[in-house]
Amino acid sequence: MLSRLADVLVKTVGRLTVTADAGAALAPGSIVVVNHTSLADPAVVLAALRRLGAEPAVMAAAGLWRIPVLGRALAREGHIPVHRGDPRAARCLDLSAAALDQGRMVLIYGEGGLPRRTDAAEAAPAAFRSGLARLAERTGAPVVPVGQAGARRITSGGTGKQIAGLVTAPLRRPPVHVHVGAPITLTGDRTTRTAQAHTAVTAAWRTATARLGEPA
Repeated sequence: MLSRLADVLVKTVGRLTVTADAGAALAPGSIVVVNHTSLADPAVVLAALRRLGAEPAVMAAAGLWRIPVLGRALAREGHIPVHRGDPRAARCLDLSAAALDQGRMVLIYGEGGLPRRTDAAEAAPAAFRSGLARLAERTGAPVVPVGQAGARRITSGGTGKQIAGLVTAPLRRPPVHVHVGAPITLTGDRTTRTAQAHTAVTAAWRTATARLGEPA
């Protein structure tokens, strides 16, 4: 339901295009790692992946589970709450590992949060946290790097600007692009694994920005 809803919403607020590397593969049991720039980009990425036949379990902020209708849908569909700064924080890795073991794809945002910027411009992915490397190390799952660009043109900035962006997006329908890279296997220590993933997602993001004619 969440992926179908994302597809409908993105068609309303933007013009989505999707590309993939020649060796790209969204195999069951893969970790999909994406750059995070806007409150809109989860919908953009889910819509793009659905077009490629993939509907991953998403690791997302636990506060979303407190929203009545959305929370029930997230729980029912097996998405994974992330409790930041909480004793339950480690549980998200347990749930993610279990989902991968069951053959589901798991989507994770390597940066772990949104950039603190108010402009709508593109910027390279910020430093990744260690959660991705720990999950890949624990499960041995392949990592699929995904770069998205243009979501900040749908909504970004402070609360007022976010609302204005969402209200006007159906009229503006800004272009957004998602690029899927070829899967990689992370190797080395945790720092090296994190750097490998960051490099791959940055490359995918550069391809996405180039498709939109955005400076990278």
